[in-house]
Amino acid sequence: MTNIKCIVRDRFNIIKDPKMPFLPEVICPIKVKKMFQQHLFLIIGKLQLVQIKVIRYKPQKRCLIEYSFQGENPLVLIGKIRAKGTDIKSYNLQKKLWHNGFDSNSHDGISVPEPIGIIPQWQMWLQKKVPGEVATVWLATEKGITVSQKVAHVAHKLHQTNIPCQRRHTMADELAILKQKLPQVLEDYPHWQPRIKTILEKCHILGINTPEYPACGIHRDFYFDQIIVDCDRFYLLDLDLYCEGNPSLDIGNFIAHITEYSLRTFSNIQALQDREIALEKEFIKLTKEKDNRAIAAYKTLTLVRHIYLSNQFSERRSFTEALLDLCEERLEPIKI
Repeated sequence: MTNIKCIVRDRFNIIKDPKMPFLPEVICPIKVKKMFQQHLFLIIGKLQLVQIKVIRYKPQKRCLIEYSFQGENPLVLIGKIRAKGTDIKSYNLQKKLWHNGFDSNSHDGISVPEPIGIIPQWQMWLQKKVPGEVATVWLATEKGITVSQKVAHVAHKLHQTNIPCQRRHTMADELAILKQKLPQVLEDYPHWQPRIKTILEKCHILGINTPEYPACGIHRDFYFDQIIVDCDRFYLLDLDLYCEGNPSLDIGNFIAHITEYSLRTFSNIQALQDREIALEKEFIKLTKEKDNRAIAAYKTLTLVRHIYLSNQFSERRSFTEALLDLCEERLEPIKI
């Protein structure tokens, strides 16, 4: 592992993070080789480290590193680092899913990346990088409807596998997030105060009247960037918000993201509506639950959250008012 020069790519300049002072080590080839030999020898063996690449970085919170190895069986690992400590729960959850029908050879073509191990000194756990492209790439193509239907199967499989979890997310939690986040938009648009107030009041009414179903394990951040599509195999990513909750949340959340993406990409909220319908119909067919009010409610609540989210990114702020208008339209039938 010491003969080939290792390329280091760090466009974020992660080496001066006070909450993660060990970050210089995770991109130092000599220290990486030593640490991987110590903790992952059976995986790495005689493979040679050829590249270290910082993929994502949120200062003082988290970091994602890609490690590439060459040899008889080339390998790419993704290291996930969290400032508040190793995310052992997510690692263990992914292991349980891997051993309960989500491995890379599953007959239904639905998997998670293979979890590989933990490096506690770096508050890091690792998984194999999977081939393919995020589902976003396929949404607007001729395969968009087929992909959307398969997405319903991904969610349903996760819900049915139902790995036990102590964390729970309720409608009250969902409404509390909106109550906390949405008023922050008023810092930039104070004249929207009456509109935001009305939206929050109507969201509360919508929430308390939304049908509850038996809680199961849900993703809770389920949208197209969380799925990698490799031909007929779909990989589910980023389960760090996994909890017990209403399964309709995942589908409503995904559909709302398609709507927001349609607005942002095509300036038309109905541009990919057939994909939304295909996803919802397929999920209802799988669950045999004909009442779709919960899905519609969670779609609306997610779109309301996007009012806040859109204002956090300069390139999305031009769509904030359109999202506000859309949410008012969806909530219009609710009387205060």
